[in-house]
Amino acid sequence: MIKDIKAQNENVKLTDGILAKLHADFPQCFNNEGKFDLEKFRQLIEPETDITKEGYGLDYLGKNYANLICCTESETVIQPDLEHNAKPENAESQNIYISGDNLDALKHLLKSYAGKIKCIYIDPPYNSGSDGFVYNDNFNFTVKNLQTKLGISEEKAKRILDLCTRGSSSHSAWLMFMAPRLMIAQNLLKEDGVIFISIDDNEQANLKLLCDSVFGEENFVATFPWRKRTAKSDVPFGVSQDYEWIICYAKTDLSYSKVDGKERKYFETEDFPNKPWRIHDLSKQTTASERPNSFFTIVNPQNGQEYPANPNRTWAITRETFSDYYAANRIIFPGDYDFLNITKPVLRYWKEDDERKAGDNFGKIAVSTNLPISVGMSLNGTKDIDELFSSKTFSFPKPVALIKYIISTILDEDDLILDFFSGSATTAHAVMKLNSEDGGKRKFIMVQIPEPTPKDSEANKAGYDTIDQIGQERIRRAAKKIKEDNPLFADDLGFRHYTLQNVDQNTLDKMETFDPNGSLLGDGDILKQFGKETVLATWLLHDGYGFGEAKPLKISEYTAYHCGSHLYFIEGDNFDENAVTALIDKYNGVPDFNPQNIVLFGYSFSFTQTEMLKKNLNTLQNSTKELKFNIDIRY
Repeated sequence: MIKDIKAQNENVKLTDGILAKLHADFPQCFNNEGKFDLEKFRQLIEPETDITKEGYGLDYLGKNYANLICCTESETVIQPDLEHNAKPENAESQNIYISGDNLDALKHLLKSYAGKIKCIYIDPPYNSGSDGFVYNDNFNFTVKNLQTKLGISEEKAKRILDLCTRGSSSHSAWLMFMAPRLMIAQNLLKEDGVIFISIDDNEQANLKLLCDSVFGEENFVATFPWRKRTAKSDVPFGVSQDYEWIICYAKTDLSYSKVDGKERKYFETEDFPNKPWRIHDLSKQTTASERPNSFFTIVNPQNGQEYPANPNRTWAITRETFSDYYAANRIIFPGDYDFLNITKPVLRYWKEDDERKAGDNFGKIAVSTNLPISVGMSLNGTKDIDELFSSKTFSFPKPVALIKYIISTILDEDDLILDFFSGSATTAHAVMKLNSEDGGKRKFIMVQIPEPTPKDSEANKAGYDTIDQIGQERIRRAAKKIKEDNPLFADDLGFRHYTLQNVDQNTLDKMETFDPNGSLLGDGDILKQFGKETVLATWLLHDGYGFGEAKPLKISEYTAYHCGSHLYFIEGDNFDENAVTALIDKYNGVPDFNPQNIVLFGYSFSFTQTEMLKKNLNTLQNSTKELKFNIDIRY
């Protein structure tokens, strides 16, 4: 498969990605040779659309290069962390943590998660000069390659390669770094999906223009100012830059997808016929010292179950008003309704009251760009992680309250969020905490490159060699604390871990010299270099099954792996005539067994084995059942 991808990447063209999108949406604009007919496209849209040649946009050195690398496939494989993933808290988890370059990760994710991510939040490098950003990539283009692929001069090709290979922190280098990642991110979002991007003044203007070109200017939602600190005095020009910005774009036209368009969920139950209601968190982000009357233990009058207040997040009602709320049926306890997945008391709101208060805006939760004070500042983010690690393990993390507030404006209870600049995993922490507070089942995918920690840093002294190790440990510690604070919360607090691995040169050399037509025996060493689990995880994601599992399928003495419409053959040992006969018998004898995609790890099988399989599957295709098969031998 990697060999096939490398060959495909050699032939990739700048326009491949754009033409693929056009072909999917406008097949009538392609001729019988598969070439795009611009005049047909123009005729198709001119009666409906005013076209102008005027306009403006963002231009920078390496713009076409960014488009080119966006079209290439990742040449990495996905290695599951078998020991970690087998632990009870992780084995069934739907949360994912990926260690590796996020561009590679996004390309892998696109195979299974295109159009499935509800929300993306990222906190990319700001290119401030102090955050260590320099652009480097591992694409081995030559000057001549780029001249041919991009249709540019030798001088410009050399300048682009200088940005790529020598490490640059220029504006062009930063844009060239961000552009392909955002292009893929746009494809990952659901139709009603939204992306939030944190940034400071250094690249804010460029990021806005870049997002206009990727997401469309009409899909700009808002820029949220976030106050990160109180004013300093020793600053350039006497002006303290106390704010950062969170830029927000929707996937589609805002008439369809709005941050402020999240609908409230109402329930109708037999105890309150014709009187719909919803639930809301019964706690507030205030401390016991700020609201002493709200710092008390709520007792369920029905069974005596006690629910102590959180010192850092007291109840929204007081000890004195509890009986009034309870008498008015405004308080719901765990167990009152089987369909509510709650672990602590919540407030009940009546739909009729909401309608009366909201008028024309009923059912929508308006979100202001004026973020509430409760989202905290940088010092709160530092406090969040210091409380977990008892040391300054990570510099300048975003506050959990900030990310929790952002995602609560868009994520429903079972949505999926992606953060591909995960850092210390604040986003994962926020998702788990929000779920524990409202009973949601939101899931996360985190991606972080294994960037080394500085040698003299507290993180390195504490044994964390890379940033992704900090992120994973934070999730574990945050999960433990959430469980301690919410003993009844029994939902997903684990994660499965995968690492993106480059194929070593020795293996690449063996793959290059392997002759599938002349091989009397498969090359088992190549499979050993990858590992069976790695091949299977990479294929499952590639074939649209996400981070799911394939079930072992015993065929005589041979073990294949079955998932959906795919049947995977990875090892060549024990794949003989008996195995093929057993496979044919299974197709003929089991009515609901009909995987139509037969996938082989080509290096494991000899020419004789592959021909034997093809020949016997052809007999099935020509039988009365007329089964159809796609045999895919991957190298």
